[in-house]
Amino acid sequence: MPLKPLPLPDPGSPDLSSPLAFLRWLQRSQRRGQVLSTCWALLEMGCRAALPLPLGQGVQAAVDGDAAGIWRAGAFALALSAVAAGGTVLLHRQAVWNWITAATQVRQLVARQASRLGAGLSRRIATGEIVAVGSGDVEKIGWYVELVARVRAAVLVWLGVSAVVLTVQPLLGLVVLLGVPVLAGSVWPLLGPFEKRYAEQRALGGKATELAADTVAGLRVLRGIGGEELFLARYRAASQKVRAAAVRATRLSSLMQAQQVLLPGLFVVGVTWYGAHLAATGQIGIGTLVSVYGATAFLAAPLRILGEAAHAWSVARVSAGRATRVLALTRTSGTPDAALARPERADLHDPLTGLTARAGELTAVVCGDPDFAGELAERLGGHVPPAEGEAPAPEQHAVRLGGTPLDAVPLAEARAAVLVHDKEPVLLSGTLAELLDVPASGRIEPAEALAAARAEDVLDALVDGSPDCGGDPMRAVITERGRSLSGGQRQRLALARSLFADPPVLVLDEPTSAVDAHTESRIAAGLRRSRAGRTTVVLATSPLLLDQADRVLLVHQGRVTAAGTHRELLHREPLYRAVVTREEDPAPVAAVPASVREAV
Repeated sequence: MPLKPLPLPDPGSPDLSSPLAFLRWLQRSQRRGQVLSTCWALLEMGCRAALPLPLGQGVQAAVDGDAAGIWRAGAFALALSAVAAGGTVLLHRQAVWNWITAATQVRQLVARQASRLGAGLSRRIATGEIVAVGSGDVEKIGWYVELVARVRAAVLVWLGVSAVVLTVQPLLGLVVLLGVPVLAGSVWPLLGPFEKRYAEQRALGGKATELAADTVAGLRVLRGIGGEELFLARYRAASQKVRAAAVRATRLSSLMQAQQVLLPGLFVVGVTWYGAHLAATGQIGIGTLVSVYGATAFLAAPLRILGEAAHAWSVARVSAGRATRVLALTRTSGTPDAALARPERADLHDPLTGLTARAGELTAVVCGDPDFAGELAERLGGHVPPAEGEAPAPEQHAVRLGGTPLDAVPLAEARAAVLVHDKEPVLLSGTLAELLDVPASGRIEPAEALAAARAEDVLDALVDGSPDCGGDPMRAVITERGRSLSGGQRQRLALARSLFADPPVLVLDEPTSAVDAHTESRIAAGLRRSRAGRTTVVLATSPLLLDQADRVLLVHQGRVTAAGTHRELLHREPLYRAVVTREEDPAPVAAVPASVREAV
């Protein structure tokens, strides 16, 4: 069949009721591939199973001195070998197709889920777990899905061989018919312990991957404080735990593989001995003995497939359980069906904190707790799922835009209306033009957005680092995560991207924390100009940004406690003055209560 282009246009809607249901859904989603794989496997194994028949006929013809019979048997064996070779090629091609398609489908589902949940995903599942699901687990799942077709063919061929042997020699046929399932079932007592050990290895591997990802992300900071050796020791300890767990799992896996070789071998020896006894006593001919022996010896291949399937089932069920855990996460407890009406003219309101950002205004929010400020910025986006083990927030606590709960709005519409600019935004590798290739209103040109973010020196640095761009900054290459740029340069490029997108509502979390005061002052003025007439929320404590705001809100202990202009609050609110000017104050900023933090 023609190869299907990847990625798939739509990975589908999986059945997440259980790991087994998910695996069955994957098989159903590639029905044609499964049917073709089963047919090619039947063709290949059927011809190989039938090959002992002409061999036996040829031996018997040689014993009887029948030259024509020898030629006929040779031609029959040659034809079967040719067809079996063709079936092997077609089976391998289709099996690889099924494997890759299933793995790609799971990868796309995980990527789509990560896109749906956004930054809130890391609050519910560790980053290392997501990486492990998208790498090792998809391979195990693809292996099992591919193997199912070969198992079907192996069972059908076993039944066919048993039926043929039953007609030739009933007792031998009965032994073959009953012996194969007994031998195949002998491996099942080991599956439970193996699955438990593999699950332990998989969990420890996910933790090690998470630790490695965190270490790589913070490598520059670790080098600055001399903490590389500390984290290296931690990763070394975690990797040793994974190694020990892998050794324990591999011991059982090796025992299972040894069974797949030893027991079929003993079975073939026993059947052959009995067949030889029948031939010696004259009950069957030499040719029949050769045919029965060949057919019985062939059954070692279906037995190996059944043993491989048992192993694949064990690891695939663990991997499918991990995948379904990620894919079953939901954005809200209900089904989004509401719609936003003119979001550019709607107020953004958070009932939990009492925060209201008026339409068309630049609203600054001052929080004494920086961590709470970051959580609040995510919450204002309207698509932060509850943490694992938490119940979904009541509807009356949902952030509202123009009176409509953002949680009840389709995700794409909510994100188009409210854009949250993270404190540490990510820059993907590519050219500057590709970085700015985002959905935008068209009201602001790229040059205008870059100028508002005061990114002139960033453009010069990109041009200097990209000799092939011909002096055009838009063709200049940005390295992975913008590692060749300073923190302030990365921050300004990300801010320019958000300003160019020009959403109806823009939430900025400390957008100038990595720049100097002079640049920050110019960015603040450019931000106010470029966002004129748009709703903007800036979570910051910098006086330069706060002074540009139409209104400033002070959030204390999870609630808005004061509102006004920056200068008004400086004069009348000691707590605000203490946070903004970093002065000592008799009324220190208290931590956010746990109940409020969990709700946010």
